[in-house]
Amino acid sequence: MTKTLNIKGMMCPHCEGTVKKALEEIDGVISADVSHKTGTAIVTLEFDVSENILKKAVTDKGYEVL
Repeated sequence: MTKTLNIKGMMCPHCEGTVKKALEEIDGVISADVSHKTGTAIVTLEFDVSENILKKAVTDKGYEVL
């Protein structure tokens, strides 16, 4: 199962790494493919994780989920 998040505010590979780490620390997240160029994070899940939990992980790092 995958979910795609549109994220505003990522400017560089460091931003990608910050978002990737935050998402991958969530229980149930297998991996996160994050791109500052497209402004997306494609999250691969082991089981259904609430979108609110995913959004909070991103917004807690200072980025906006659209």
